Amino acid sequence: MTPVRIRQLGLQDYEAVWQEMRAFTDSRSPETLSEIWLLEHHPVFTQGQAGKAEHVLDPGSIAVVQSDRGGQVTYHGPGQLIVYLLLDLKKLNKGIRSLVTSMEESVIGLLANHGVQAKAKADAPGVYVDEKKIAALGLRVRKGYTYHGLALNLDMDLRPYACINPCGHAGQEVIQLRDLGVALDIQQAGAELTDILCTDLELKPQWATDD
Repeated sequence: MTPVRIRQLGLQDYEAVWQEMRAFTDSRSPETLSEIWLLEHHPVFTQGQAGKAEHVLDPGSIAVVQSDRGGQVTYHGPGQLIVYLLLDLKKLNKGIRSLVTSMEESVIGLLANHGVQAKAKADAPGVYVDEKKIAALGLRVRKGYTYHGLALNLDMDLRPYACINPCGHAGQEVIQLRDLGVALDIQQAGAELTDILCTDLELKPQWATDD
C-alpha cells in the first residue's frame, strides 16, 4: 500500500490553507509523500472556478473567496469537517471521476456506520440524505496532483447556507449529522472517514505528530 501523511490542522483561515495547498502541490515531485489534511475553517463562502455571482444571494459580513477548485459556491464554518486530498493520481492509478466516486462512497460508508442512509447523485457531486446535502466536493488537479477535497457537515450553524444557492442549486436544503442524531466531533469523524477512504484508495495512513 502507498503511504500517505495525515495532518490534523485544527481551525484555520481558508485563504491561508488554500495557498499552502498550492505551494505544496507546486513544489512536490514524484517522490513527495502525498498528504491528507483534516481541519475546520473560520466562516467563509468560497466560489469554485465555474462559480456564478448570482448564486451568492446575501453574504453579509462573511467573506466570499474566489477559489480555484471545481464547483460552485459553498459555505465553510466551524463544526464542519474539511478533508483536503493532496494526492498523486498516477500513484493512485485513478482518474479524477474515480477519485470523486471514492470520496462520495467514503462519506456514504461513514454515515452507514452510524445508521444513516445516504446517496450520491450523478448530476450533482456530493452526498445527500433525503435530498438534503450533507457533504460537498470540489477538487483541482495540477500536473497530475490533486488538492482541495470535501466538506462534511457535523455540528455547525447552517444559517449561512440561506445566503447562497448551495453548489449553484437554488433551494438546495442542507443537513448535518447532529440533525440526524449522530454526535461525532472533528477528530472522531476525521479519523473514521480517513480510515474508510484510505482503505478504498489502498493508502496506508501515517498520522503526523508535529501539527
